[in-house]
Amino acid sequence: MSCSTTPPSPEPSASGLDKRDWIAGLEKGLSIIEAFDDAHSRLTAAQAGARCGMTRTAARRYLLTLQHLGYVASDGKLFWLTPRVLRLGQSYLESARLPRVVQPFLQRVTAGTQEIAYVSVMDGDDIVYVARNGSNRSMNTGFVLGSRVQAQVTAAGLLMLALRDPEWLERWLAEHELKAYTSHTIANKDRLRLELARIRQQGWSVSEQQLELNYRGIGVPLLDRHGELVGALSVTMPMGHESSEDAVGRVLAVLQETARAMRNLL
Repeated sequence: MSCSTTPPSPEPSASGLDKRDWIAGLEKGLSIIEAFDDAHSRLTAAQAGARCGMTRTAARRYLLTLQHLGYVASDGKLFWLTPRVLRLGQSYLESARLPRVVQPFLQRVTAGTQEIAYVSVMDGDDIVYVARNGSNRSMNTGFVLGSRVQAQVTAAGLLMLALRDPEWLERWLAEHELKAYTSHTIANKDRLRLELARIRQQGWSVSEQQLELNYRGIGVPLLDRHGELVGALSVTMPMGHESSEDAVGRVLAVLQETARAMRNLL
């Protein structure tokens, strides 16, 4: 996710943080890291600055500092991230409560469905997979821990969008361009509104071939003990010769039962 597409951070006073405690340099340093993505894997200081709304000189200073710390490498002109950046995400996966709590339940889903089970959360416009269980399959998207995917093309993401406040969802739809990954991707906003309304009414979701051909996802919400949405529990599977109805009949009850069993622990 680049700085150019990430919504601006709220002002310290608006977010409840005292301005005296706000460290603007930290925000800018993190925004430089987020400037790199699959389409911008190597950047000059000027390009990084343009993507983050800062001057070339300022961006260069942040990049050189990150290089000194080992998060960035350079050939003198271009800069790129190093594997050390992965420590930031790994720290979350190792320290956060949610991935640790749900792991035994994911094993139950895998045993009951013979499919790969995931827990994901929303982060900005994407879902992030924070826990998984099941054997690897040859999927181009490779949903490993920490993978980020645009929300509207996955069962988990569709579900979490559908359960957001309607006013928030309308703002989200107005501000975002829907990218088509396959011929089955719902890239029309009116169609997406109808699909989200249907998901909201039934309380679970199915996504077929929206991100990758011949793969299906089925998801249910993860609610905490107060009834608040904290994430989604989902499975992915090759479509094969199984119909949507048969797939839902085979896995939905397992997902719903497991999500209910988790509720008091979240």
